[in-house]
Amino acid sequence: MAKLTRRGFIGTAAAAGALRGAGVALGKPSMRRILTLVYDKSLGMMRAVERVVPR
Repeated sequence: MAKLTRRGFIGTAAAAGALRGAGVALGKPSMRRILTLVYDKSLGMMRAVERVVPR
């Protein structure tokens, strides 16, 4: 697995935000997003895991 850099993390976060905004703009049914922080031993750092569940 590639090492995650600050620039890569910011790019990934921006892409996830753009996808989130696109769902709202298209008028899809409202979904609840559950964000959980977990420690990933392979990366050696915390990472966010987001689940989407219906309301």
